[in-house]
Amino acid sequence: MLRQVVRDVRAVLDRDPAARSWLEVLSCYPGLHAVWIHRVAHWLWRRRLKLLGRVLSQVARSVTGIEIHPGAQLGPGFFIDHGMGVVIGETAEVGAEVTLYHGVTLGGTSLQKGKRHPTLEDRVVVGAGAKVLGAITIGHDSRIGANAVVVKPVPPDSVVVGVPGEIVSRKPRGPESGPDLDHGQLPDVLGDSIVALMARVDDLERRLATQPKATPHAPDRGVWSGDDFSI
Repeated sequence: MLRQVVRDVRAVLDRDPAARSWLEVLSCYPGLHAVWIHRVAHWLWRRRLKLLGRVLSQVARSVTGIEIHPGAQLGPGFFIDHGMGVVIGETAEVGAEVTLYHGVTLGGTSLQKGKRHPTLEDRVVVGAGAKVLGAITIGHDSRIGANAVVVKPVPPDSVVVGVPGEIVSRKPRGPESGPDLDHGQLPDVLGDSIVALMARVDDLERRLATQPKATPHAPDRGVWSGDDFSI
């Protein structure tokens, strides 16, 4: 338990430049408090004390603004930065060293019992306001851009942007690189498509400009020959 606490605090210090000391992290980070309360609520949930676990999760929601269902599974080194408005559903599974920003939803898309929430593999980063919905898997070392809506599985080492989310593969980073928190390096999939389309139109216009102009062709006129009309 002590090792888990140390790893959780270390995750905050490593991933938030504003964190200056252990005391500040322990006292001023609601994301950390929500994770710790969840670990207790999850322990109760697994021991069939489900109502008590739900009550505890609602207490955490009221205090931190972060709603984590006690059935969700959170890995070590999980960090919720800022945290307000984060929602994590019952069957969500989160790997090691995962980072979520405020307004993130790990939600379901089905009324059926069973697995209906996402699985986030190790070192995934989900930007502010993003929605990851359904029983899909987000591959390790992937980054979900702010406000993206992801409803399809994402392979490892990918970047996802837009609504609906567009997947862009990238060079594998590897575990030693740590989570990718640089939100200023997201691809502009729509912008790139528009630029490519404009370049194609310009090319077609240049080709048309170099084509010889066609000479207008006068239509043939009919000529009377007796009572017949011949062409």
